[in-house]
This record gives sequence, structure tokens and C-alpha cells, in this order.
Amino acid sequence: MALAFTLPDTDGTPTSLHGDGAPAAVVVFTCNHCPYALAWHERIQDVARDYADRGVRVLQINANDAVKHPRDSLAAMQARVAAGEFASPYLHDETQEVARAWGAKTTPDVFVTDASGVVYRGAPDADHGDPSLNAAWLRAALDDVLAGRSVANPETKPVGCSIKWK
Repeated sequence: MALAFTLPDTDGTPTSLHGDGAPAAVVVFTCNHCPYALAWHERIQDVARDYADRGVRVLQINANDAVKHPRDSLAAMQARVAAGEFASPYLHDETQEVARAWGAKTTPDVFVTDASGVVYRGAPDADHGDPSLNAAWLRAALDDVLAGRSVANPETKPVGCSIKWK
């Protein structure tokens, strides 16, 4: 899997995966309309805020076809960022090249990477409908990486809406 990428954020600023030397990076393929992505959204923002001071980079990527799904347009992304809904960069994968390279399947589809590559892939936690789970699977993977341990649970099933391919 070709991990490295650079995508524009909602202001057009090129943003790369490990551009700042982060010990871990979280890549979340998400969107503006999927009920699963929306249900897990705040939990993912909480992870971005809670782990920022530990050097973890969280990048959220919208790769959906905005022609077929106007709610996923760049303008709609910009409106959500302007409203303060994102605690980390929200990137636009207009060509869908990054989503294809990563094998993204759903919104959300969560990946945790370290210097060795992807060490966790799946859902943020066991139930999009239960905010009390607090992205437990994602947090456990990050805690393992930051402690220098192998990730105990490296894969769960990503759950959500399918990526809307062109």
C-alpha cells in the first residue's frame, strides 16, 4: 500500500500524511452525509483533540463523488470547517486516488499508522449508536503505538456507508 500522500485541506493548503514527524497518524475516510460518519464524528474530533499534545496527527478525508452527492462537495466541506466542526484537517480527495490506494471501503474507515505503516484499520469503536464507547478501539490502537507496543487489536470491520466512487 502506498501510504504517502498530499491532499488539499478546505482552504487549498497541501497537507501530507507524516509531514510534521508525528509518531502516529490517524487517517479517517469520512464524509458529510453518511449517518455512520455523522454518528462517530464527535468521537473522532475528541480523539484529535485528546491526542494532539502527544504528537498524533489526525487527517480526515472526503473522497466521495460530489457530483452524485452534492452534500460532499468542497463547498459543503468548507462550510462544516468554518462552523468549527473539525478539530483537525479535513482533506479533499477529489480524484479518489488516495482512497483507492488505501483500500478505503466505508465512511468512516479508520487507519492508524506509525513509521512501519498501517497498524490498525477498522471502526472507531463497536457501535456508532453508543457515544459512551468513545472511539475505544481507535484510542487503544493509539495508546499501543505511543507506548511502543504492537497494536493488540490491529483490525476490526469498518462499518458505514460505502465510498461513493466516480
